[in-house]
Amino acid sequence: MRRPFLGILGSGKGSNFEAIYHAIQQNQLKAEIKLVISDIAEAGVLQKAKQFQVPHFFINREKFETETIALLKQHQVDLVILAGFMRILSADFVNTFPNHILNIHPSLLPKFRGKKAWEQAWQSGEKETGCTVHIVTKELDSGTILAQRRVTILPQDSVETLYERIRQQEHQLYPVAIQTYWEQINCLRR
Repeated sequence: MRRPFLGILGSGKGSNFEAIYHAIQQNQLKAEIKLVISDIAEAGVLQKAKQFQVPHFFINREKFETETIALLKQHQVDLVILAGFMRILSADFVNTFPNHILNIHPSLLPKFRGKKAWEQAWQSGEKETGCTVHIVTKELDSGTILAQRRVTILPQDSVETLYERIRQQEHQLYPVAIQTYWEQINCLRR
């Protein structure tokens, strides 16, 4: 089975991209990152891509979807990986890569969809939350769940400390979930 080509979309600091990159370098994830794309010119994910010598692109919001689709196709990407990507993709974009866009979300879906899910969990008095890797569909945070990790909400937690502990789990979970999903979809093709 060949290694999948990944296209990473990110808007933030790039910590999940970095975790995926290092998992590949350590041969824990058998994949190749073909490019990183961001809708924010100064996003940390672009700086990390430059540091790791991964092709990287800023695409402004007006042309984002059409230019991103073209670049992903040009680079023959197998899986589109959302890593701290803070935009909702259109149905047209999702339908261009059906069942081949993955996202990591900072809650135990289906609970707490949308923005600042860890804060929603913390404010609601939940005893635990976590993170979820799922397939992206046109409905927000509603696609098939591929993997989850649980994080206990401690009495001394603040929103910030809880988020940091969730992110640590994300960094471990995402590369494993990508590898497992790629293996599953390749088994189905046989």
